[in-house]
Amino acid sequence: MKSILIVEDNPTMVKALEDNFTFKGYKVQVARDGEQGLKAALAGKADLIVLDIMLPKINGFEICSKVREKNLDVPIVMLTAKDREDDIIMGLNLGADDYVTKPFSIKELLARAEALLRRTGEAEPDVYEFGNCRFDVDSEKLTRDGREIALSPKELGLLRLFLKKQGRVLTRDEILSNAFGYSHFISSKNVDEFVDALRGKIEPEPNRPRFIRSVLEVGYKFETGEADGDSSDS
Repeated sequence: MKSILIVEDNPTMVKALEDNFTFKGYKVQVARDGEQGLKAALAGKADLIVLDIMLPKINGFEICSKVREKNLDVPIVMLTAKDREDDIIMGLNLGADDYVTKPFSIKELLARAEALLRRTGEAEPDVYEFGNCRFDVDSEKLTRDGREIALSPKELGLLRLFLKKQGRVLTRDEILSNAFGYSHFISSKNVDEFVDALRGKIEPEPNRPRFIRSVLEVGYKFETGEADGDSSDS
């Protein structure tokens, strides 16, 4: 049975989350302030953490940061206010895996949590397949409809990151750091240009992306779902 740690101080929200995750068959632990949440998170027993940002004693940013400092790779879903885009970006840059904005659908949160849990602990495959594309990890070769597609080193790094982190929201700064490495010659704004170039090579319709989805004001998310069209999760 998977274990969910809910770190939230609003009693009504706690009750709703606890009831719904329990109904889905999860073991639920609740921490009602940041101090309790940090202790529970660092114990390393949770399979996923649902983490509010605004908490008594210790805020969610500090909890997220300390969890990642300890190299715990437990998925973290942040709960944040809809109009606080800077909070979203900061949380993702600190190592959160996804976020939902208040008020939110419990059904949506459950779906995101389940998607993250499915990916946790999975070994990287030898081959990724999505749409009519196939990427061989060892040879770093991308084919589309059986024909090899040439990738620049930066496009290759970007594709590798998206495939490894699929389903996760990635900020431009995260992409810059993890796919390219910080450089005086590349800024976070250039990330959009590299994303557009990669879309042109893997998307059936680059102007209506199916795989590399835009997340408004935040960054991008790679998904292999069947839905067409660009989307925003904010």
